[in-house]
Amino acid sequence: MKKKLLRNSALCLSFAMAFSLQAYSANTDVKTAVEKDYDSYLKDLFIHFHKTPELSLVETKTAARLAKELRLAGFDVTQGVGVAVEGNPSTGIVAIIKNGEGPLVMMRADMDGLPVEEKSGLEYASTATQISPITGKEVSVMHACGHDVHITSLVGTARYMAATKDQWSGTLMLIGQPAEERLKGAKQMMDANIWDTFGQPDYALAFHVGSSGPTGIVNVVGGAPYAGSDSLDIIIHGVGAHGASPHAGKDPIVLGSQIVMALQTLVSRELSPRQPGVVTVGSFHSGTKHNIISDRAVLQVTVRNTNLETRKILLDGVKRIAENMGRVAGMPEDKLPEVTIVSSTPPTVNDTALAMRLKSVWIDNMGESVVTSQEATGMGAEDFPYFTTTPLIKSVYWGIGGTNPKVWAAAQNGGEPIPSHHSSYFKVEPESVKVGVVSTVHALMELMPAK
Repeated sequence: MKKKLLRNSALCLSFAMAFSLQAYSANTDVKTAVEKDYDSYLKDLFIHFHKTPELSLVETKTAARLAKELRLAGFDVTQGVGVAVEGNPSTGIVAIIKNGEGPLVMMRADMDGLPVEEKSGLEYASTATQISPITGKEVSVMHACGHDVHITSLVGTARYMAATKDQWSGTLMLIGQPAEERLKGAKQMMDANIWDTFGQPDYALAFHVGSSGPTGIVNVVGGAPYAGSDSLDIIIHGVGAHGASPHAGKDPIVLGSQIVMALQTLVSRELSPRQPGVVTVGSFHSGTKHNIISDRAVLQVTVRNTNLETRKILLDGVKRIAENMGRVAGMPEDKLPEVTIVSSTPPTVNDTALAMRLKSVWIDNMGESVVTSQEATGMGAEDFPYFTTTPLIKSVYWGIGGTNPKVWAAAQNGGEPIPSHHSSYFKVEPESVKVGVVSTVHALMELMPAK
């Protein structure tokens, strides 16, 4: 990896000093200071990011603007961090500020958008289009998952921390991560051995804004806020025949159907009733015509877990069921179904003690009424754990609410449903940025106290 480490200029230093005098005096509390910065700077930056989203692996303009903002705040910034993926050079960013002795703490924000046409009705809605690196076709692009909140909050955090260096001690590492939506960006950066280059963090942090909660709420849990995910292909071999003479062949559609049904027993009968897991067959392809028995079928399966022990039970079970159903059908050993792991992401597992420590900090500084511990109801996945699993780093991933409180309250009382993430109608309150910055700053100040 070619390292381009850009040193602070006198302009950056004078900017940080002036900014400190304007917004972050010793007599200004975090909330008030962040609100001032939001009104004068961060809101416009959020609108810029929302109007100019870019797709996974090609976030070049987004990364350039984010790097510029972090550099202006006083950080040493390295761009292009990560190995190339699918022929696309990495847009990953690592920004460092050293401030005496103390721990190295990493805070990550993802920066990619989605191939979605925005229909939110916002006056600053995205009209951007981009050539998809997957299809090669021009598609609409939208921040339909709140990553614009994440990167704007990262900038707000950088500005606050750089301007208040008398209040903390240690090394702060800010990461702008590409391609979270495709679960590739964190691994892309880790494959470049970034801990060898920049230092291995003592703590790692990240958050996600959500439309399912009102703006102002901070949600943190011990354990796994996001699931691990494995994408599997099951290749089922058969013996082709005429549809009128099934006895002359081995029907892969029938065998595949038996595998699909048998897989449903993995979660219901092999996991503890209190242990979550998911095995979903999302695709079943075989055959070409009404009266032809094919010689091949393909199942595409997603397997979700919240710990590595559950993952092993489910993956071993999928392989066992697929192969042995092949034996039941009378297939020879060299023609048994084949199970291949196409992609894999570990579960996001919070260090429980650290999560509860930060929860206490947020309650003390932000108020008990806005801090909660709501367990996830789904099994969505994140690629943040690539940063924290091997080697194991103490980490906390929390959530913040993103929906206008009045809209959220109306929905809870039978009103219009709130659009979900990845919907073309998805929208979050720009003021969510303030909660992102405030919660992050309090976490960092707890972990990096002044010496």
